Amino acid sequence: MSATPGTISEQGRACLALALTDGVGPIRFTRLVEKLGSADAVLKAPARELTTVEKVGEETARNIAAGDGLRAAEQEIAAAQQHGVRIISRDDSDYPPGLRQIPDAPIVLFVRGELRQTDAVAVAVVGSRSCTIYGSEQARRFGELLAQGGFTVISGLARGIDAFAHHGAVDAGGRSIAVMGQGLHEIYPPENKALADKLLDHGAWISELPMNALVRANNFPNRNRIIAGMSLGTLVVEAADRSGALITARLAMEYNREVFAVPGRVGDPMSKGTNRLIRDGGAKLVTCLEDVLDGLGEVGERMRPPADSVPSTRAAAAATNTSAAAAPPLTAAESSVYQMLDSEPILQDAVLRSQSFPPGELLAAMTSLELKGLIRRLPGQRVARRAPS
Repeated sequence: MSATPGTISEQGRACLALALTDGVGPIRFTRLVEKLGSADAVLKAPARELTTVEKVGEETARNIAAGDGLRAAEQEIAAAQQHGVRIISRDDSDYPPGLRQIPDAPIVLFVRGELRQTDAVAVAVVGSRSCTIYGSEQARRFGELLAQGGFTVISGLARGIDAFAHHGAVDAGGRSIAVMGQGLHEIYPPENKALADKLLDHGAWISELPMNALVRANNFPNRNRIIAGMSLGTLVVEAADRSGALITARLAMEYNREVFAVPGRVGDPMSKGTNRLIRDGGAKLVTCLEDVLDGLGEVGERMRPPADSVPSTRAAAAATNTSAAAAPPLTAAESSVYQMLDSEPILQDAVLRSQSFPPGELLAAMTSLELKGLIRRLPGQRVARRAPS
């Protein structure tokens, strides 16, 4: 592991330079290194030798030989150091081992936070950004269960299912890693910045994109392959028929990883994709942690608690850790809403009518309180305080 942000080995620098060279993607990079022996050797080779490598044309060979990637690499290293980010390559010890096994493994990863060897025992939790109350509750629940069971929870820090899964893992005192679809110079979406900051105490942010890369729609399918590749299995909590979460599930299948799905309500368009996955045999139906353990074979057996253990022990420990953590600060609107609520559900409209804050600010406050695990939303547009665990 590189101890200092921005530091990088010479081979890592060469890998970064190739990653930043037009025409060199993960698969072409692998072919080049296999033929010439190392990333450094690739950079030093003449263009005519580079064109002898399968699928490397004259333009790509000229780009490599020109050395533009090396100059770009120096800029990236400086930017990474400024933001407390490390750059690791496939040869580094903390490069995720599961990710290294996929055919299109990223050439380098930008990492802020800590990667541990135990993060190899990971499950991805993915789903729709516009999730239902049911979906948000299940995402948070499975995030908690997986973290309590010793798994690292991998997701994409997006709105909806991703955010709730990360929150569940953090609330349980476990580990969670966010894989970004943009450079690590910023957090997207911006409303998840507080959550992202929490993750630095419980895991890491990861991206394969240059530090200042902007959010673009075509970044996310590539991001999804990293989520699938880092994980032993992918759990789809809620996905509509064309949800990007189904891309992650398909990639997990291609990588011979397990795919799980939480069943949704019959006829609910938000669960059409997950229910179809289950119906077609593409995913194992899961309703609890035991179902996930059953699907993970030998790894699941090793992670299973002893038969004579008390199921509540780990949950109690996680609750203790959670309660010991500092409570997240509340805005004036959040505090006002929270003080009004108790464990008995009331209509959301009653909250809006009784407060002096603008409705938009109150709705945002309720969403924030829900993400912080302080309140829950229930069917019929009702809200209530979340009972202490």
